[in-house]
Amino acid sequence: MSTSDTNFDDAVRIQMVRLGAALYDRGLTPGRTGNLSVRTDDQIMITPTGACLGRLDATRLAVTTLDGQHIAGDRPSKELVLHRVLYRHHPMCTAVAHLHSTSAVAVSCLPDLNADDALPPITPYFVMRVGRLPLIDYAAPGSAELEKQVVRATELSRSVLMRNHGSLAAAASLENAVDAVEEIEETARLYLLLEGRSPAYLGEEDVADLHRRFPSTA
Repeated sequence: MSTSDTNFDDAVRIQMVRLGAALYDRGLTPGRTGNLSVRTDDQIMITPTGACLGRLDATRLAVTTLDGQHIAGDRPSKELVLHRVLYRHHPMCTAVAHLHSTSAVAVSCLPDLNADDALPPITPYFVMRVGRLPLIDYAAPGSAELEKQVVRATELSRSVLMRNHGSLAAAASLENAVDAVEEIEETARLYLLLEGRSPAYLGEEDVADLHRRFPSTA
């Protein structure tokens, strides 16, 4: 199947290339790491396996069915299964972003994190764009065990932090999904800078007020 026979037009492909390059150029996912996807109707377009987000080719982006059958482009990322989990559990979401960003991975390696919510509400933007961030134990990339853990985590949130691996977030658009993983990285960086300093985080009332004001911004 050629690119013209899929559900994804040139504008969507160009957007994925542009956002991938922006993430890579800013050092948010090094080398051949991270992946992006968008869903429309019964198809998913995802960055290819082994691809560098800084050097994506719009004509070679992988396209699969919702059940993972490869129908166009290069071979899809081995982490397609994680994207499919988020689409299945959050059907209103049409995009997923996954990064191996430095601060988020560093935080994921720390002991004594809250598995139900790995990062505290340091800023209102983290609350609005991410909300709760469940932490899951390490499992090999692309493995059935990692898929099982992400399935459990997505019952709590549209965003996940994976130990020794990185962040994963679904949203209503690719730009919003990218915003969410960027916000996870920035909050993780702040958390590392504040560690051991008894910082003041947002209180429960502050968080509840933000959820009332911005019920669905991620």
